[in-house]
Amino acid sequence: MRFIHRLFLILWLIIIPISFFVEAVEASGPVPLSPETVRLTATNVPPEPSVLGDPADTVAAPLEPLAFFHPDEGSVSISEDERLIQVALVYVQPLEPSGEEYSGTLADPLEPVNRAFFKFNDKLYFWVLKPVATGYNVVVPEDARVGVRNFFSNVATPVRLVNCLLQANFKCAGTETLRFLINTTFGFAGFLDTAKKEFHLEKADKDLGQTLGIYGIGFGFYMNLPILGPSSLRDTFGYVGDVFLDPQTYLITSIPISVAVRAYYQVNETSLTLGGYEDLKESAIDPYIALKDAYYQYRQNKIRQR
Repeated sequence: MRFIHRLFLILWLIIIPISFFVEAVEASGPVPLSPETVRLTATNVPPEPSVLGDPADTVAAPLEPLAFFHPDEGSVSISEDERLIQVALVYVQPLEPSGEEYSGTLADPLEPVNRAFFKFNDKLYFWVLKPVATGYNVVVPEDARVGVRNFFSNVATPVRLVNCLLQANFKCAGTETLRFLINTTFGFAGFLDTAKKEFHLEKADKDLGQTLGIYGIGFGFYMNLPILGPSSLRDTFGYVGDVFLDPQTYLITSIPISVAVRAYYQVNETSLTLGGYEDLKESAIDPYIALKDAYYQYRQNKIRQR
């Protein structure tokens, strides 16, 4: 226990100064886009529209072909509709911050490293995780896979319960306590979500990263971690804290068995969400940016919907 207390003390001593520093940097002005991320070239860019002019006069000539630079694939041509979108992204001025409605952007000073880990995770998904999850999907019925998800969720109840208390959400804490008691007894150790089905008690999606955000600690900067995927400085510290709150950390003392259990959990989860990552990647010009933005918006919404 002394080790855990010391670890949390170190985390707080590190994350608070860094967070205040990052917040000060972000307050000084918008973070410029990296030229290595996207490069646009055009021979005939439409002039900026006049405030009092006719919108029909804003484009003086047909749009010329545009080249889009991708770090991996080189320069490729894109359609006229895509070009209109890119030109709009270049010329539209960002809105001023307006409280919680301001989405902003997540600082990414480690972009080269993050992109390398993104490629690693992408290959790991398509070469290992997806084939295994697809085979597992064929062999194991969906009801059984949902039951496995429910079981792991029930075991992780202390993570959500403690964060409900840290957020002073006592109704949430009471619901999580009731859910655990009902599902552990009447739900066959949590394989059935009886609390939701029979008593309409919804699970609270709480974690320490969200709690730190509610306390006013900023994201810091974006991190794409190997295997774990999208995160931020704040959420990485939060993840470490959640690991210590998870009973699996103490129930399974063998490292190989712990790794095997968590790998099985990930395969089971992937089998229930096959196609989601593929759709995001196919619809995005730059999947790395799309994943980062999706993660940022998702984490912001979790803080707002506390």
